[in-house]
Amino acid sequence: MAETNDPQPKADNNLELLYSVPVELSVQLGSCMMPMKNVLELTPGTVVQLDKKADQPADLYVNDKLIAQGEIVVLDNTFGIKITKLA
Repeated sequence: MAETNDPQPKADNNLELLYSVPVELSVQLGSCMMPMKNVLELTPGTVVQLDKKADQPADLYVNDKLIAQGEIVVLDNTFGIKITKLA
């Protein structure tokens, strides 16, 4: 085994290994509980009331872990999130 002058790899080099690892980002506007009977009765046009007020921030998750909150914005006819607070 070859010896190196640096007994411990640099933290920056270790962090760079993670830069290309794909992670899933998801945004949750709110949630609700409902009986399965009601879920089975959902049809196009049905409105489902969520537990958050319209002026409350949406939650941003990375791999199901809350990392930030923000405001929903529309960019080129698609939805986005403007970060307002880090978790």
